[in-house]
Amino acid sequence: MLNLNPYNILAGLIFGTIGWGAFSFGRKLERTKPRLIGAALMVYPYLFKNPYLLWGAGVVLIILLCFHHDS
Repeated sequence: MLNLNPYNILAGLIFGTIGWGAFSFGRKLERTKPRLIGAALMVYPYLFKNPYLLWGAGVVLIILLCFHHDS
């Protein structure tokens, strides 16, 4: 169920905080992509138990957040 590994807790805290900021930013400016990426950053740490996969997915989502383009 819930993995209480210190690396997973740290990843959840870091990526959840970044995700909350991205979600708030997207909601404030009414942009869909930052909202979706922010929601994914807040939820996905609960789904992965492998620390390498957890951190890798977080970095990929943050890169997507940095390079999102709304038309």
